[in-house]
Amino acid sequence: MNTARPLADRMRPATLEEYVGQSHILGADKPLARVLAAGRIHSMILWGPPGTGKTTLARLLADRVAMRFVQISAVMAGVKDIRAAVAEARGAKAEQGQGTLLFVDEVHRFNKAQQDGLLPYVEDGTVVLVGATTENPSFEVNNALLSRTRTYVLRALDVAAIRALIDRALGDDVRGLAATGVDMAPDLRDQLAARADGDARRALNLLELAADIAAGRDDHAITQDELDEVLREGLRRFDKGGDYFYDQMSALHKSVRGSDPDATVYWMSRMLDAGCDPRYIARRVTRMASEDIGNADPRALRIALDAWDTYERLGSPEGELTIAQAAIYLACAPKSNAVYTAYKAAMAAAREHGTLDVPMHIRNAPTRLMKDLGYGDGYRYAHNEDDGYAAGDTYLPEALVGTHYYEPVPRGLEIKIGEKLARLRARDAHGPARETKSHPESDNGG
Repeated sequence: MNTARPLADRMRPATLEEYVGQSHILGADKPLARVLAAGRIHSMILWGPPGTGKTTLARLLADRVAMRFVQISAVMAGVKDIRAAVAEARGAKAEQGQGTLLFVDEVHRFNKAQQDGLLPYVEDGTVVLVGATTENPSFEVNNALLSRTRTYVLRALDVAAIRALIDRALGDDVRGLAATGVDMAPDLRDQLAARADGDARRALNLLELAADIAAGRDDHAITQDELDEVLREGLRRFDKGGDYFYDQMSALHKSVRGSDPDATVYWMSRMLDAGCDPRYIARRVTRMASEDIGNADPRALRIALDAWDTYERLGSPEGELTIAQAAIYLACAPKSNAVYTAYKAAMAAAREHGTLDVPMHIRNAPTRLMKDLGYGDGYRYAHNEDDGYAAGDTYLPEALVGTHYYEPVPRGLEIKIGEKLARLRARDAHGPARETKSHPESDNGG
């Protein structure tokens, strides 16, 4: 056994039959399996979280179709390295008739020029490109390269798959740990599989660390103490600014909107457990208070702001509880997106209609000249009107009079707001019509 190599590297599957997981693309009659059955392979992007076997799969694909496997890292390589790999590929094809699978790890790290540099060699068949990325290819890989490849999504391994890998490593006396006499109780194997968070490499690295600690005892058995020691710093998958980050934030937001307090506090806890800044969650919760609750329960915004402010005063870990309180309140509150919808519609109108004039009667008139020009002429002071409302008066630009952006929903406080607006609009229908007057401004074409 070569213990100089890490356990995760030693335990890499030697054949596709040993490969664990990804049955959605490699199972019988699945896309990639059908291509392999025909004895060929095409250029592709393998997109998935760390430890799902992207590099291993690329190697096994090359083996299955008898192609040379050449690996470069987008972190370290440049256009010069691409050209060198292409030159080798051309030589191998000319001299041995063998194709080359060019594996580019972290392909999203290549800039546009480097990605474009791959295109001619993918198009003419000099290489079959397999790019691996943990980032969404839609954002990180340029369209020209995406159009010449097929994207396969690799999923995080489930607990059963991770447990199978742990069992294999402990039972293998050639590549694994069996020859060292290290053993591990079934319940501890289950714990490790669960805490590996779908990452095969992490599971095997943690297993190797625990085995190294246990090797100092006569029985070589990994105990709960050793496992706790290596799991102490284990982190969940959470790439700030990446897909995991925004997927979990989206899940939190949609749980609030969907009035599910249990899912709300779960996703918030997931993000905090993975190291998300509580201030970011507080900021998003405050946004939700306006976007999804709005005037159905105006208290939601105050509660969100109070929670944010309280967190700033208390800090961690006490302050997170106040954000959880606010998030759960929002999840249970009546929902309305009427303010959000009104704001978007009004912004769209502002952009579409340009600089519409402010109606003369509601213009500011601080000077004699402005008054002479008719600024403020005919303005009705609402407080002097019956019930404090100038029925029939208008405040929108003339071209938009009669447009309604805000339409309250029949939930929470907006039920009463809607009823009031309906009464006011009914009064408007019977109110005095506004007269338009000619002023020097219009005569001068101003």
